[in-house]
Amino acid sequence: MATMLEYIKTILQKVSFDKQLFEKELKKAIGLLVPEEVKQLKSWCYEKFSNLYLTVLNRCFYRRKLA
Repeated sequence: MATMLEYIKTILQKVSFDKQLFEKELKKAIGLLVPEEVKQLKSWCYEKFSNLYLTVLNRCFYRRKLA
């Protein structure tokens, strides 16, 4: 059985064609995961999607720090 983090990675890959949908799913994912998983997700997202959605990643993960 896949972990929640692995499931979220799958979802993000599937919606990566649409910036708004990607951001929506990323925000939702950050809210669902525990801090250690968020760190892992952050590293993975920057590795996979920084060329497409750097501003989205910065915005979503920066908000997490403030919360």
